[in-house]
Amino acid sequence: MEYIRERALKGEFLAGSWLNLASSLTAEMAGMVGYDWLLIDQEHAPGDNMTILHQLQAASRFPVAPIVRVPWVDRILFKKILDLGAAGLMTPYVQTPEEAKEVVRYAKYMPMGERGIASSPRCSDYSTNFADYFETANKNLILIAQIETGLSLDNAEAIAAVDGIDVLFVGPLDLAISTNLRKMFEDPKYVDNLKRVAAAAKKHGKACGILLPNPKWIPLLKELGFTFIACGADGGYVLNSMKSTLEALRA
Repeated sequence: MEYIRERALKGEFLAGSWLNLASSLTAEMAGMVGYDWLLIDQEHAPGDNMTILHQLQAASRFPVAPIVRVPWVDRILFKKILDLGAAGLMTPYVQTPEEAKEVVRYAKYMPMGERGIASSPRCSDYSTNFADYFETANKNLILIAQIETGLSLDNAEAIAAVDGIDVLFVGPLDLAISTNLRKMFEDPKYVDNLKRVAAAAKKHGKACGILLPNPKWIPLLKELGFTFIACGADGGYVLNSMKSTLEALRA
């Protein structure tokens, strides 16, 4: 397993894969092909902490950073998932700097935060590596705040300024619906909003990311300064391949 926080903050382009099938097999495949990071979704996917554990174990074979998207900012969820050994957290609907500070407080050990401390979990190799993990966790774990509403867009600079938030990550569909710009990437106003997020991140030395529905938008987002990009998800990869194969069989 890799930690990629420092690489993200240096502005390195990092390619991700979205995992919404709660499958350890697709996590293993994504790690095997060479992605920089994996997003294990717990917000809109059927997984629980045990399926997340299996996905983290599958990914640990490879030099990839497995990041978990939690369903909400919650102290208990954070503690459980970080103890399982995630390389970082993505949190949805962060709309204010106060909410961003709450993310940091729940995810970081003292003195930076209030994360509960135990030496026995998987993250510290079941106590065999606790001292090193405790010493480096605040530096290594990446925290990603999702920008998904008009309010979070207006507060993007203030959220980016929060110490401990490393990536501003656009939730493209939520942001489109919240701002009533449903043509998304084809609407210049929507693209201008993406520029605002990228500029806010850059101003405060943070990375900017997004999940794209189609590879054709990758050049545009790179041009805008987005460096933390995922495109598609394992569920979509499987479904689209099934559909195209069936079309070939029916032809």
